[in-house]
Amino acid sequence: MKARDVFTPGSSPTVTFVSRHLEKRKEIFLDALDQGGILVNISGPSKSGKTVFVRNLLGAANMLPITGAGAATPADLWERVFHQIGTEIPAQRHQQTSTDLALEASLKASGSLLVAKAEGTGTITGTFGESCASSFQKVTDHLQLLISELAGTDFVVFIDDFHYIPRDVQRAVAAEIKEAIANGVRIVCASVPHHSEDVLRANPDLRGRVVTIDFDYWEPGALSEIADKGFAELNVHTHQAAIRRLALEAAGSPQLMQSICLNACYEAGIRDRSETPVELPSNNNFIQDVCVRAALGADYSSTLERMNEGPKVRGSERAHYRLKGGDVGDVYTIILRSLSLDPPLLHFRYAELQDRIRKVCEDQYPPGSSVTGACAQIAVLASGGLDRMIVEWDATEDALSIRDPYLLFFLRWSGMLNDVGDELLRQRRLS
Repeated sequence: MKARDVFTPGSSPTVTFVSRHLEKRKEIFLDALDQGGILVNISGPSKSGKTVFVRNLLGAANMLPITGAGAATPADLWERVFHQIGTEIPAQRHQQTSTDLALEASLKASGSLLVAKAEGTGTITGTFGESCASSFQKVTDHLQLLISELAGTDFVVFIDDFHYIPRDVQRAVAAEIKEAIANGVRIVCASVPHHSEDVLRANPDLRGRVVTIDFDYWEPGALSEIADKGFAELNVHTHQAAIRRLALEAAGSPQLMQSICLNACYEAGIRDRSETPVELPSNNNFIQDVCVRAALGADYSSTLERMNEGPKVRGSERAHYRLKGGDVGDVYTIILRSLSLDPPLLHFRYAELQDRIRKVCEDQYPPGSSVTGACAQIAVLASGGLDRMIVEWDATEDALSIRDPYLLFFLRWSGMLNDVGDELLRQRRLS
């Protein structure tokens, strides 16, 4: 067996599928589908394993995954379903006839209407009877076709990223979802936490007909099971301390843990199952080289550049501070370097962030108002105008949250925060 078939960051895992900590969610999910007339709404952060969870419960053959992205009408969603199950969409032909085309022309005339050169002018008006036949296709009712095709079957429509559907379209989609589930179509929606109630806001009548299953990032122990199962399948021995470090770097994301473990295999030259036991290196340099390699697949370079540069400066330049290591940086650079420090965390209270800032700065620090203002701007800059929140600043709680573990991982291991790209990695190796 090949390493890429064991650790599968880009597809559903088989050997390394871990479900022990998901048993209660599994029970709730299956009971909701069995009950019927219920919309299952799965809420969880990006890369937390929502899609894998559903696919492993239903089986790939029964799951009809579609995305809310790019849907301008409910019909756009259902056509994606029909495409997967091979349903032909019936159409009707209609005739349209156009008659009585009016024409008014102003011509110069002299003796004959067809003579162009003349003195004087005249006006001709008239109606010409002409029949023009044209045809077009009018698609039949998509909702009723969805019900007739899927009601009472084992198929489950899985609408991922419901929050990507425009708000005005969400209302129409939610109304049709309500009608579909009432008629026996099984539907599951998935969204990120801060959009978990979008489907209910779109149609309050769904309240009482929705079962919400909340996902969260995985604990390090559950992530470690991915490594334990995969390395054992490849006949690779690993130290638990090293696996624990890799699990901490994955920051709760099973998908990222799969990527890190696969890159650990590549870094050690392990691409197939070994006939004899192989010892995976566990020293600091090896683990750091694995993380640098894995960061190549988590490219957030343009996002990080926007966050590091901050908004356009108006008036006086930003204050710069001397940083440990000899270089200088403004409040944006300081905050991002603070987020990249050990241990890897996705959520920072103001006091925790200030503690990290003191570890980054040599002697003087940005004032509190500058830090909170920069945090708010970083959250805006990180999204880059997209309809998704990868960094959030909660002004009421004074807390900064990174919503995508891949962003944190890239922040820690890409080396982009330094004038010399590998300086941060060098410092981490020395620590």
